[in-house]
Amino acid sequence: MFAKRNLLLMGVVLLGSAGLAQAQMSATTATDLDVRTGPGPQYPSVGMATRGSEASLDGCIQGSSWCRIDVNGMRGWVDAEALSVEQNGNPVVVEEHYSQLGVPTITYSTTDQTTTGSVSPSPDDELIGPVSEVDAVAPPTEVRTYITQNRVNTVRLRGNVVVGATLPQSVVIHRIPDYQYSYVEVNRQPVLVDPNTRRIVYVYQ
Repeated sequence: MFAKRNLLLMGVVLLGSAGLAQAQMSATTATDLDVRTGPGPQYPSVGMATRGSEASLDGCIQGSSWCRIDVNGMRGWVDAEALSVEQNGNPVVVEEHYSQLGVPTITYSTTDQTTTGSVSPSPDDELIGPVSEVDAVAPPTEVRTYITQNRVNTVRLRGNVVVGATLPQSVVIHRIPDYQYSYVEVNRQPVLVDPNTRRIVYVYQ
């Protein structure tokens, strides 16, 4: 009876672990690729994920090669042929083994956003500048702690709060001690900014 109970418990643990693995599916970028605001090359780029970056895979659109991921502080859409998942110790391309991997199916609508803000800009607010490619940034936890402890007034701007977007000259950015990037809060979203180019280099979710 004792052995049987242990086997049953082991089965529960294994089932729970399998469910957890699917909910938190990890993937790796097989090449440098643009992370986009929507499932298609026509959508603007949020930024570039470099080859070999670890990503969290939300799922893919059924009948499409586009998947939504979180990678290097960016959240957006990439082509499944540029993603690989480890299976039995070997990397396999997501697009080629979609069903075998059990990748979740998700949908997309025009209301989907790669970043969220709880302040809605008005038509009179300034517009965020053009989006350019920037190097991926992985800020240390101490930076987030500093931003949390030193809150600033949010700035309302029209446009997508995404990596690579340029902030208007009127926006005051705030220095972070002993760190190369500054910060500001846009539409209640903390972002890191390159003080030289005024481009957003990281968006906190």
